Amino acid sequence: MPHNNTLKGDRANPELTVEEWLQSKAAKGPSPGLASLQWSSGPHGRTLSPGSRLEVGASGDQAELFQIAKTKLYHRRWVMLFLFSAVSANNALMRLQYDIISNIFIRFYNIDALAIDWLSMIYLLTYVPLVLPVLWLLDNRGVRDVVLAGSAFNCIGAWIKVSSASPDMFLVTFFGQFVCSVATVFVLGIPSHLASVWFGENEVSTACSIGVLGNQMGCAIGFLLPPILVPNVEDMDELAKHIKTMFYITAGVASFLFILVIFVFQERPKLPPTLAQASARTMPPEDYSYVASILRLLRNKPFVLLIVSYGLNVGCYYAVGTLLNRMIIDRYPGEEVNAGRIGLTIVVAGMVGSLICGIWLDRTKTYKQTTLAVYVMTLVGMIVYTATLDQGLLWVVFITAGSLGFFMTGYLPLGFEFAAELTYPESEGTSSGLLNCSAQVFGIIFTIGQGKIIDKFGTLAGNIFLCVFLLIGSIMTGLIKSDLRRQNANRQAKEEVERRMLEQDYGATTQISPEPQTASSQA
Repeated sequence: MPHNNTLKGDRANPELTVEEWLQSKAAKGPSPGLASLQWSSGPHGRTLSPGSRLEVGASGDQAELFQIAKTKLYHRRWVMLFLFSAVSANNALMRLQYDIISNIFIRFYNIDALAIDWLSMIYLLTYVPLVLPVLWLLDNRGVRDVVLAGSAFNCIGAWIKVSSASPDMFLVTFFGQFVCSVATVFVLGIPSHLASVWFGENEVSTACSIGVLGNQMGCAIGFLLPPILVPNVEDMDELAKHIKTMFYITAGVASFLFILVIFVFQERPKLPPTLAQASARTMPPEDYSYVASILRLLRNKPFVLLIVSYGLNVGCYYAVGTLLNRMIIDRYPGEEVNAGRIGLTIVVAGMVGSLICGIWLDRTKTYKQTTLAVYVMTLVGMIVYTATLDQGLLWVVFITAGSLGFFMTGYLPLGFEFAAELTYPESEGTSSGLLNCSAQVFGIIFTIGQGKIIDKFGTLAGNIFLCVFLLIGSIMTGLIKSDLRRQNANRQAKEEVERRMLEQDYGATTQISPEPQTASSQA
């Protein structure tokens, strides 16, 4: 039973890797244990050389230290990360391929705007009842089986939609979209888990950001390609051909990725990447309870505040992405292609924001400060976007929408990593799953609510509606107690190892000290 997602590697001093820390300790004194550790370059990264050993006893604290020190980074960790990101991107693309050309699909299927909105919101609705079973599966079967199942659902749903390119096949396309939405439950909460299992201490936040970035890449493609592949033509037969071509492309890519996952994706590396992961692998399965873990998380007040504030922010993001076409077309008629480009601008700027935020966290470990700053800037960005949308200058909308996306999407990996700190030593998959569940609930509420407000009062009122909730979320984020349990635990672990090394040094010095000379020997 794999529980290696329970702990994520980190350290008290973010400027030192495990290797550097151990070597620095060895250099400070005559400890025979740390001084004998030799690091060497292998074909897959840095690890202990085969002949390395602790020149002390093989039991007790010394044996435990040897086990903790044996970590390794494999180059193939990047293959796992980018393959997962591609699966996530393909799934996100299929969620948005209807929204950004919603006016075309409304005419093609002869349905109302709410029905089209549900093609996106079904992703949010499906997540809520399925997230806990999938988290249980992640804890009991591991990340490979979960990603494989998600890729399979994605592939099946894509091929179902291929047969729905006909005006009387809306129910078929909805069913295909539903199957694809099930895949989302299997992939959306994986980035933080995958990062902790495969990546080292000084790159785990960056790896999590890249995992999130994969989903955003899919959103970017979803904003860009559908307006190009499906032009707004009057002839229904020609329109059906364009729609079918788009469905074939997404189904082909989904099939290719499914095959890659079967033959390439691995559960975890042979050796753990961090001290914390090495410790997690030694935890007996009977010491872990999935239900007890959920209950502990829900009793964690800072984490509960983060659940709500994260849901408010990401729920607003879902609403903006789903209703963007209606916002732009309402003010700039006939600009379907530019609506897609504005969506692309939001997502690409957000991808840059996600990556920068991940790198920043790896370097500074300022979790609450960074999360609060990005949240407040998201609110500012939403206000500026709202104020400029009605000005009649499309190029200004591109700039303000990009600024909004930079902070709104950049917040996603911050939430995951802050949750990992607040909930240590609970599973990162469980904490991120609960965050995503909150986001889906608020996403449904905000999408329906803003859609109704836009229909009745206009786009300005709908965006003000979102600004109010972003303000509430900013206040709640400021109230979160910065209880960095993961940082504290790693610092205490290092202090304990250092204490034991000092004790060993003292014992070794006592054993080799010369006997004091007696009076008889002096004579």
